[in-house]
Amino acid sequence: MNRTPALLLAFALLNGCQAWPGNHTQATPPAASPAPPAVAKPPVYGSLSEETTFSLLTAELAGQRNRFDVALDNYMTQAIQTQDAGVAERAFHIAEYVGADPSALEASLLWAKNAPGNLDAQRAAAIQLARNGRYDESMVYMEKVLQAQGDTHFDFLALSAADTDQNTRRGLLQSFDRLLAKYPKNGQLIFGKALLLQQDGKPDEALKLLQDNPPQDGEIAPILLHARILSALNRGNEAIPLLEKNIKKYPDDKRLRLTYARTLVEQNRMTDAKVQFASLVQQYPDDDELRYSLALVCLEAKAWDEAATYLHELVDRGAHVDSAHLNLGRIAEERNDPQGALNEYGQVGPGSDFLAAQLRQTDILVSNGKADEASKALAEARDNEPDYAIQLYLIEAETLVNNDKNDQAWAVLKKALQQYPDDLNLLYTRAMLAEKRDDLQQMEKDLRAIIQREPDNAMALNALGYTLSDRTTRYAEAKALIEKAHRLTPDDPAVLDSLGWVNFRLGNLDAAEGLLRQALDRFPDQEVAAHLGEVLWANGKQREAKQVWAKFLKDQPDSPVLRSTVLRVTGSENL
Repeated sequence: MNRTPALLLAFALLNGCQAWPGNHTQATPPAASPAPPAVAKPPVYGSLSEETTFSLLTAELAGQRNRFDVALDNYMTQAIQTQDAGVAERAFHIAEYVGADPSALEASLLWAKNAPGNLDAQRAAAIQLARNGRYDESMVYMEKVLQAQGDTHFDFLALSAADTDQNTRRGLLQSFDRLLAKYPKNGQLIFGKALLLQQDGKPDEALKLLQDNPPQDGEIAPILLHARILSALNRGNEAIPLLEKNIKKYPDDKRLRLTYARTLVEQNRMTDAKVQFASLVQQYPDDDELRYSLALVCLEAKAWDEAATYLHELVDRGAHVDSAHLNLGRIAEERNDPQGALNEYGQVGPGSDFLAAQLRQTDILVSNGKADEASKALAEARDNEPDYAIQLYLIEAETLVNNDKNDQAWAVLKKALQQYPDDLNLLYTRAMLAEKRDDLQQMEKDLRAIIQREPDNAMALNALGYTLSDRTTRYAEAKALIEKAHRLTPDDPAVLDSLGWVNFRLGNLDAAEGLLRQALDRFPDQEVAAHLGEVLWANGKQREAKQVWAKFLKDQPDSPVLRSTVLRVTGSENL
């Protein structure tokens, strides 16, 4: 059979179908990539057999019919068999397009191997190796690009190592050092090493490297990294002049101005930050992320009118709609407009802001004597959004408790646990309410049920241990529970407070004092202060005890736990 016409047709298709899929109405590109697998220039193929040509023709036709699996399989098979650089390149682009990572790596290596002088091929292999954690091999290909004076991607190489283990990052750092010895002024190598140092917990070394090697003209990434490291070191005030200087040099660079605006927020310079975000929104009016950031900055600055304007714009534009309604509700509360707040919260749909809106709605209604209305609204929300049912029960119960409606909260939890008897959050919440109701038997039953299900649940262990030490004389049992919680979460201030308190109950005053000092340092809380003051008093340090109490009473003069402790220990309400 004479195949010459078919071969001519095949070559024509191979050269003309570089951007499949075509304009078929049913062709929908897969989510793996936003663009079809087109390349800047058609691959250059070597001399191919008729069998190979027809296999590739089949692949191209399959691609036009959205059978990317067939297209990729044929191209990969022929790339391996023929070792042809053009076929491997085409296979690589198809694999990238469909998100077939193993095939993309294999095809890129075949392409680089068979086109050693092609910098795009070497770069593609380097990036694919980096994505697969093969950093040392990746550096070999990167150096080939560097030696040829081509653009490199050392920044990507360093960024790709962010989520790897420390040994991998340190190995990559050694590779960077070897290349820097050969190319000491290469900006991407310097930036990549600084990034790796920062990831490795060595910000001071990263900062020094950047300061010793100022970026060349047009290099923005090192400036941004420099500013970010300063902020991480709590030296954001030094980042401000650095960014201001470079904004003057590159006034149209969005990244610089955005970093500057965010750094101003970190430095609590809200008025200045507002000016910068407003400038960005004016410069990029279609960027709703910037508009939302500006609204949040206005909220922080308590510029309610401005914030509301930007939030209404977001709603009109259909961007960040739920977050906008949530924050409009908060503005209404600040303006003492509870009905306006309820209207806004009621428009927040399912998503990340839904529970926050439900919580605020419930609190407004319950605190205004409309608990029945709140209960009805939450029941309706549970019916409409059953995935949130447990959280909505918790919101209802905890809001009722916060408004001294413990009996109603108990009834809500009883109903919730009838529906979800094994939910640990509901059990824990009921245990805490049982303690408030002096029902220690129920409290212990619920906490024991949690611990039986999750023996390493530090929160339940600590809660039970603390209550036993505070409300009973079962001190040894309490200490064992709290010590287990401490082993699981050694830095938790709540656990340190409990451990200090049980040691106080056992008469170990010095140990109790040390633990409570640690707890108060980590979490300056009125209850911890009350405990520490009582231990200090018992340990003969009455003057310091009064100082601790007085410091916290200054900020919270009506604190019941502090007032009751002072009265019980000293016999007087006055210090």
